Amino acid sequence: MDSENTGRIALVTGGTRGIGAAIVRRLLGDGWTVATCGRTAPDADIAVDGRSAGFHPCDIRDPAAAAALVQDIVVAHGGLDLVVNNAGGSPQAEAASASPRFSERIVQLNLLAPLHVAQAAYPHLRARRGSIVNIASISGVRPSPDTAIYGAAKAGLLSLTTSLAQEWGPEVRVNAIVVGLIETADAAMTYGSQAVQARIAATLPLGRMGRGEDIADAVAFLASPRAAYVSGARLEVHGGGERPLFLELVKGAA
Repeated sequence: MDSENTGRIALVTGGTRGIGAAIVRRLLGDGWTVATCGRTAPDADIAVDGRSAGFHPCDIRDPAAAAALVQDIVVAHGGLDLVVNNAGGSPQAEAASASPRFSERIVQLNLLAPLHVAQAAYPHLRARRGSIVNIASISGVRPSPDTAIYGAAKAGLLSLTTSLAQEWGPEVRVNAIVVGLIETADAAMTYGSQAVQARIAATLPLGRMGRGEDIADAVAFLASPRAAYVSGARLEVHGGGERPLFLELVKGAA
């Protein structure tokens, strides 16, 4: 356990599975007191070395619910030092046929909900010179066919990150992590079979897809004193980026 984090309080939204759970485990292991939230309670709280993350049922798309969540954590623990806006995602949907309600819900979850949480947390983070880490996506910086609305929302989250860093500094640092292709329990739904995933991994400069722990390591850095002069940054964690398809076609034709 890292003693420098003893007494520091973190909220990780959507922290019960996937990348969020990896972030929660890393912060617990580093000595943070961690709270997480979601619409559905996990089968068991995440625990590391006998210390567990407290779960709060909450739909953060509701601004009032997000505000109540933050207040509950502050009352329970006496303050708040870190917010990791991790909750997000989207099923695939073609832009031409996506319904207005579908589009609104995707924007609410991936852009407006992080804003709601950040707004509620701001006075408490300011009091303790805390920070926010927004979990963005490679979909927000390159074309995102079949998840166009999600990509647009994540692009908005990157813009929000830099704007909040300007407005809320120097008391609150705000950064974003641009997440690349990640192996998760649901990877087959997104990327296909193990064989297809292996082919995808082979196109990445580092030769593998990312893991939740890779993102958790980046969060731990941005939340630490070692990142004391880092704000408004966009840290890309994508193994070097996706190789352009045209290069593969040229190579195959040679």
